Order: sequence, then C-alpha cells, then structure tokens
Amino acid sequence: MKKIETWKKTFGWILSGQAFSIIGSGAAQFALIWWITTTTGSPMALTLAAVAGFLPQALVGPFAGVWVDRLGRKAVMMAADGFVALVSAILGIGFIAGVATVEWIYAALMLRAVGTAFQMPAAQAVLPLLAPPEALTKVNGWSQFIQSGGMMAGPVLGALALEGLGMAGVMAIDVAGALLAIGTLVFIKIPELTKRAEKPHVGREMLAGLRVLTRHKALMALSIPVLLCMLVYVPVGSLFPLMVNGHFGGNAWHSSMVELAFAAGMLLCSAALGIWGGAKRQFLMISLGIAGFGVFLMVSGFLPSWAIWIFVGLSLLMGAAGNLFSVPFMAYVQGAVPPETLGRVMSMITTAMALATPVGLFIAGPVAQAIGIAPWFAYSGGAIILIGLLCQGMTRRYERGTSVLEEQTER
Repeated sequence: MKKIETWKKTFGWILSGQAFSIIGSGAAQFALIWWITTTTGSPMALTLAAVAGFLPQALVGPFAGVWVDRLGRKAVMMAADGFVALVSAILGIGFIAGVATVEWIYAALMLRAVGTAFQMPAAQAVLPLLAPPEALTKVNGWSQFIQSGGMMAGPVLGALALEGLGMAGVMAIDVAGALLAIGTLVFIKIPELTKRAEKPHVGREMLAGLRVLTRHKALMALSIPVLLCMLVYVPVGSLFPLMVNGHFGGNAWHSSMVELAFAAGMLLCSAALGIWGGAKRQFLMISLGIAGFGVFLMVSGFLPSWAIWIFVGLSLLMGAAGNLFSVPFMAYVQGAVPPETLGRVMSMITTAMALATPVGLFIAGPVAQAIGIAPWFAYSGGAIILIGLLCQGMTRRYERGTSVLEEQTER
C-alpha cells in the first residue's frame, strides 16, 4: 500500500506541474493562432501555422525518442519546458519592440514544436515507470483530465490576457507556466531505467524502435486507422478559428468558448475513464470514439451561420469522442511495449502522425479556401466515420474481451 501511495503522490506532483505548463501553452497557442486569424483571414496562413507546429516534430521525433530512452526522462522534460519558455520570452520581447510578424510566429511555432518532440514522449514514457500495469488506463485518463482542464483554462486565459495585456503579456504567462512546471519536477524522484554503457547509435536504435512497432500486429492494426484519423482531423482542427470567424461571424471570445467546450468534453471523458478504467473491449471503444467524432464533425459542417452555440455544443461532444479513442490507445501502447523501448516507439507513432499532418494540411488549406470552411468540415466528418468502421474491421480479430495488456505480438 505504501508503494502505491508513493507513486500516486509522485504522479500528482507531475500532473500539477504539467497543468501550469499546459495552461500557459494553451493561452499562448490560442493568442498566436487568433492573431494570425485576425491579421490575415487566410486558411493558407493557418495551414502554414499548423505545418510549422507539426513538421519539426516529424523531423526531430525519431531522434528525440532515442535520447528519451537513454537520458533521464525527468531531465528531458525539464529541458524541453525550459526551451519552450525561452522561445516564448524572445517572442514576447519581439511584440514589445513592435517587430514581431507572422514570420516570427511561424518560427516560434517551429521551435516550440522541437521542445514538444522531446517533452511528449518523455512524459508518456514516465507513466509506466510509476504506475502498475493494471492502472495504466486510469492513469492516462487522469493525465488527460489534467491536460483537458489546462486546455479549458488556457484559451479563456489567452482571450482575457490578449484583451488586457496584449501578446507580450500572453507570452509572459506561458513563460511563467513553464517555469512552474520545471519547479515541480525539481523536488520529485522519477524511477529511471538502467543507462546503457555502450556508445549510443542513434540510427540503429531508431530502427530497433520501428521493429518493435511493426512486429506487434495488433498495435500496427490499431495505429493505422488512428493515424488516418489524425491525418483528416488535424487540418480541420487548425481551421476551427476560421470556422468561428468566417462562417459564424464570431470573435475571439466565441473562439475561446469553442475551445473551452472541446476541452470540457475531453475533461468529462477523461474523468469517466479515470474512474471507470474503460471497457474490456478496448478496440471497439476506440473505433466507436473515432466514428462518433466523425458524426459530430460532419453535423458541424451543415450548421447555418447563426448556429454558433450549437457548434459549441458539438465541440464538447467532439472533445469527449476524441478522448474516448486517444486515452485507451495510449494505454494500450504503454502496456504492450517494453519500457526500455517505449520512448522510441512513442516517438515513431507521433512522428508518423506529424509526417502525415502536413500532407493533410496542404490538401485542406487550398480545398477549404475553394469550397468553404463548412463543407470541408462535413466532408472530413464523413471520412472519419469511415475510418472508425475501418478501425473496427482491422482490429476485430485481435479483440478478445480482455485488458489492454494482453500480448498480441507475433513472435
């Protein structure tokens, strides 16, 4: 019992620190995207911003995973938060001096993405070192709960700070959040794997992580539709502010309400999974989450221009459906992959998603500009419904009504 209480306390400290970082990052991200939206009014400008936020993760991700597995995961998380804080501080100074431009923001988004490429796999790889295997779905549920709460507070704080403090003030909030996250990590001890004595060989270790992923038949069958879902959704997600501003005629406050509702849906679903632990038929739950997300997105595309508050409600449902598939997916990965290679495998998955995202973005930007934002939402929702059905078809043979920890690896 004492051991369980110890890991829960450590887990709580990590989550509290990450909450500060997420709130600050959420405020900064909202302000930056809204600034681009109101300054340019262009789907292509938002597309380029999204590419700037994802492409570095694709390029750096595989290398980051190797070093996450080799270095202390606590040190990697602290360094990544510190790097993001430095980038935000420089951008804030640029706004104070009146020299910050759209190009500055693109550069800042790219550099922040480099920090995220290290921070995300490190944070995810920490959880199996702290929690017992049977608690992974619940732990991921509570982790997403904190992240969703931070995502709820971030846009609202960003909208308020943007009105009262300007862009420089929002960047200062982001810096403060990152420093608080670093401060909470300083005083806790995270179990670490035994470090290897041999000289690191990045290329060989990247391939080893890829082999672990490709040899796990169930994980591959699950990862492909999740990747396809992200390929379709992320471009649409980057256009939410333009949907609010262009289709519904809303302002920054309306946009923050949409993001708040989306995060609230994630929060509610995460809390339910944290208490419940999820269904035994994990793959079916993931498939239903994907298909449900597609339904709500497609309905959003058919809304008239006066129905912004219906869109807010649908955003809440989309957030809930998103976590209904992402939380059990992450728990499955953590339970199925050995801890010593988890950082690399997590990086391979996030890298694959990051590589697919620019492809989707470069399709979505011009098409949305040509046919309109709302029709693109409807078409994308229909595509995601089909992906949910594909997911069920690909994973049904591996579903045995057991926990996410059941081995599916082909040996």
